Amino acid sequence: MKGSPRHAVLAGFLGWTLDAFDFFIVVFLLDVLAAQFGVPKRHIVNTLTATLVFRPVGAIIFGILADRYGRRIPLMANVIYFSLIELLSGFSHTYTQFLILRALFGIGMGGEWGVGASLAMEQAPRKWRGVLSGILQSGYSIGYLLAAVASRAILPTLGWRWMFWLGALPALLALYIRTKVPESEAWKEHRAGNVGEMLGAVRGHARGFLYLVLLMTFMMFLSHGTQDLYPDFLKERHINATTIPLIAIIYNIGAVVGAVIFGQLSQNIGRRYSMICALAVSFLTIPFWAFGTTVGVLATAAFILQAGVQGAWGIIPVHLNELAPDSVRGLMPGLAYQSGILIAAPTNTIEHMLRDHVGYSWALAGFEIVTIIVLVIVLLAGREERGRSFYSGDVLIEKE
Repeated sequence: MKGSPRHAVLAGFLGWTLDAFDFFIVVFLLDVLAAQFGVPKRHIVNTLTATLVFRPVGAIIFGILADRYGRRIPLMANVIYFSLIELLSGFSHTYTQFLILRALFGIGMGGEWGVGASLAMEQAPRKWRGVLSGILQSGYSIGYLLAAVASRAILPTLGWRWMFWLGALPALLALYIRTKVPESEAWKEHRAGNVGEMLGAVRGHARGFLYLVLLMTFMMFLSHGTQDLYPDFLKERHINATTIPLIAIIYNIGAVVGAVIFGQLSQNIGRRYSMICALAVSFLTIPFWAFGTTVGVLATAAFILQAGVQGAWGIIPVHLNELAPDSVRGLMPGLAYQSGILIAAPTNTIEHMLRDHVGYSWALAGFEIVTIIVLVIVLLAGREERGRSFYSGDVLIEKE
């Protein structure tokens, strides 16, 4: 192993945490922003969709830059970009302004994951890849948790604009990356000569890429279908407004625990079977999560369900990076990831529409039951390269 992975993993973790914080702020402001801009709540839900739709654009831009010029500088530029857009979001005075800024934010959010994950996984020792992958991906849940905390601590006292203005603070992360994070040795060894070579590498692995897009589409249905509208679902269950962020904090703690546990389990039983185990946990919890009648049942079920959801997600960084060609590890995993979110972008809109026909509980439960069943089938039909080397001369210890 060349160099310490500590700073690279921390940079990727913090970048994804702060990115997720900036995204999930909107989840807790659906009613507030609808009233502020004088539009129906579904219009604010559509801004979440706009963010998701533009994420593949960021994956392409920053992924190509990362494979051509290294991981560090594009990651720094990405962090500064999405921090600036978040700052400007707090100055929005019309719905149109806000919608445009949230779409632009999607470009930054789409670029961060691929670059940060490749930088972290390329520097992580193989025996620790699983657990470090879980830690890296858990930044998403930590960001959600921090957004819940902000909705309790900042929104009532300083107002909604300050929640976005605080989202500019991640720009300081660029200084940490600049001074502490080494460039990836794997990138130096396998760097592509030009954009044509990168695109050729992706085309040469077209079947594998399309499989990853399919996998990521249903993984997005899983995560966004269980997280984005759940606070709004709890509100319609007449849960006290001050209790909802506490429940969100609880289930995001479960998400972090699940990501680490199943990430480490993937070192022992493989990436795909660990993900299937995590999905089984979520599947069995759905009746209590969607149809629970007390705060205690809903909070406990949400904790367990998100432990399974993010337990499966915690394996994604390492799984996608191990399946990607060496020369496009900055581009291909991130592009597959964000292409999945593009296809799954209407998730919130679909669930919100289903709510009007079958009720919120069946809208969430039915959507996720189908999603989990399809995901298990997709995983069983796939492959993995657990323990694959990212460096020449290193012995491949595990391969499936």
